[in-house]
Amino acid sequence: MNERVRLAGPDDAAAIAAIYAPIVTGTWISFEEVAPDEPEMRARIERATGRWPFLCAERAGEIAGYAYAYPHRDRAAYRWSIDASVYVAEDYRRGGVARRLYETLFAILREQRYYNVFAGITLPNDASVGFHHRLGFTDVGIYRNVGFKLGAWRDTIWMQRVLQLPHGSPEEPVAMRDLNWPGAAP
Repeated sequence: MNERVRLAGPDDAAAIAAIYAPIVTGTWISFEEVAPDEPEMRARIERATGRWPFLCAERAGEIAGYAYAYPHRDRAAYRWSIDASVYVAEDYRRGGVARRLYETLFAILREQRYYNVFAGITLPNDASVGFHHRLGFTDVGIYRNVGFKLGAWRDTIWMQRVLQLPHGSPEEPVAMRDLNWPGAAP
């Protein structure tokens, strides 16, 4: 299998936007209502670059999926927790792409000194909930009727995976640009 996981760059924006667009416009999985175009996706990748991981999986020269991490909350004491999302192109689903993206993402997040990763999943989505359970996430709680999309109120389940157990006073999280990870420096 000719696949590699790497940091996404601005040149990947069109392919990443194409993966995400049908999820935004045709499902309740994302609470966005307008699919970001290439310039907006490029801006999102650039905002993450240097600070948080934004990864893509290439298979046979095509972007098969992507995953990224972003701050869990704005308050300072939350800085050791992070949120993550993963999306896979329809032709590559159920082929291990999401697992490889998340496993790589989690390894980087541990190296960055994060302790917890959270995922919010709009319900119903048995496939995603099951996938996250298989990767070690546990249920935290459900926000009932938290969003309205595609003509109905939607619930969101929040799930948590412990990346490392807390111990003593934690060291500050490290930015991607400060890791020895290929392509991490902007």
